[in-house]
Amino acid sequence: MIESLLENKTLVTMVLAIAIITVKLVITRFIKRRAKKKKIDRRLTVNLLNNLFNFALIFMVFNIWSVEIQKFAFSIAAFVVAIVLATREFIQCFIGFIYVVSNRPFRIGDWVQVGNYCGEVNSIDWINLTILEVNISNYQFTGKTLYIPNNQLVTTAVKNLNFLKRYAVHHFTITRDGSVNPFEFIDALKVNANTYCADFNDVAVRYNQVIENRLDINIAGPEPHIEVATSELGDTQIIFTIFCPTERAMEIENKLTADFMNFWFNAKSHK
Repeated sequence: MIESLLENKTLVTMVLAIAIITVKLVITRFIKRRAKKKKIDRRLTVNLLNNLFNFALIFMVFNIWSVEIQKFAFSIAAFVVAIVLATREFIQCFIGFIYVVSNRPFRIGDWVQVGNYCGEVNSIDWINLTILEVNISNYQFTGKTLYIPNNQLVTTAVKNLNFLKRYAVHHFTITRDGSVNPFEFIDALKVNANTYCADFNDVAVRYNQVIENRLDINIAGPEPHIEVATSELGDTQIIFTIFCPTERAMEIENKLTADFMNFWFNAKSHK
């Protein structure tokens, strides 16, 4: 019977707790009475004894229930690990949201590039970033809405393309065979390019300076640049670089392409 009682951890815990608390109260009262008679301040001693008995009580409880506490801790740890594994994507998305809110690499309305996706930031919440897709080759909205998980904002390079929203350094290349020397009409082509860019040249100069001062770099522009090169196959390449309003980039590209073709076929017909 005594062995069965000793195996009852609840009963043993209660008995030990009552015994320790009783001993603590008896000793504390005894010290207080002696201190009162001798008019000595024993509050430090009483406080120390209280802490010692409390520590002893906690130590005894943990010692008795160590196996159960260990199993409970393992179960809690396993539960927490399972929760983390099940919700790790959401946790990463929330971390990405905190990153964007704290560092502010872009704002609503900015043009950004996340990985291979480009577009205008429409909204952002704690799960994903919503952007309106933009075809970066012609600076036109595709009509598609992209929902990018916020965890990609931490693991993927994010480019702020906001300056492209108004003005762009537009590059395009025309490739032809080597039957015509393009230097025969390259000057006339440059004159046409300057003519197409003349109406916004003053604004382009100021905007170009603003971008260079803000980014502390030198960018092409504002005057058009035309270069002649050759491809790996030996064909002639005409490389155009135009600093122009984004909405007019394709218009100017089409005009210069038409001029180039006219010059090219005229030069070829006179051979």
